[in-house]
Amino acid sequence: MIVAHEWGERGHPPLVCLHGVTQHGRHFRRLAERLEHRFHVVALDQRGHGDSPWEPPWNLEQFVADAIGAAAAAGVDRPGTWLGHSFGGRVAYEVAAVRPDLVERLVLLDPAIHIAPAAGLGGAENARRERVYATFEEAVERRYEESRLVSTPRALLEADLRLHVAEGDDGRWRYRYCQSAVVAAYGEMTREPPPFDRVRIPTLLVLGEASYLPYDHLLEPHRAALGELLEVVRVAGGHTVLWDALEETAGVVERFLAA
Repeated sequence: MIVAHEWGERGHPPLVCLHGVTQHGRHFRRLAERLEHRFHVVALDQRGHGDSPWEPPWNLEQFVADAIGAAAAAGVDRPGTWLGHSFGGRVAYEVAAVRPDLVERLVLLDPAIHIAPAAGLGGAENARRERVYATFEEAVERRYEESRLVSTPRALLEADLRLHVAEGDDGRWRYRYCQSAVVAAYGEMTREPPPFDRVRIPTLLVLGEASYLPYDHLLEPHRAALGELLEVVRVAGGHTVLWDALEETAGVVERFLAA
């Protein structure tokens, strides 16, 4: 069963959050704590990550089915907002395309809507190398390089990694995700996404100014398809906007959801 972390009352409007590869559902907890008085926030550990099952299949169809099923199990029984970061943004977008009855608004944080095959290969090859560390402190230090973090406060990063990096029986520290699932996800990111005009709903697109994900070539087609339904905001920092630009990103999301 896919694990869901929840904040707020189930009677509140739903906000479903989907993390990217190598992450976990509680990556969204600071944002959720700011919104729990108005929303029922449901953040999933996606397949292959955290406390959810690690077994395949690891294709987009399965991730979408997982997300829909886990949201329903958490009491999401009406249209709401779906928010995703990176690969989670791609999954949220796919959910909106196949189940428009569930998604009335989208929040896409530096999403992996379309990744070039060469970039997907590079990400998959890099993910084949096990992330293993002699100490927790080494894991924290290395994460700055591994995720190309620009301005993430160390205290924030340490608190998040305490939830996601565990010491094994051999005394080494590893992330709680399945490498094979991550490698497979990079291949899925290169698949052609549904056309933007198929998902014509209010959409907030938050992009890191120093992100390594290319999105500029998709902005004009996205704007052309959605018009005034699309809001694009660039925030300081890199790809992981809830680390590099937490306050700015959270503020933008709050304003969008309050509209």
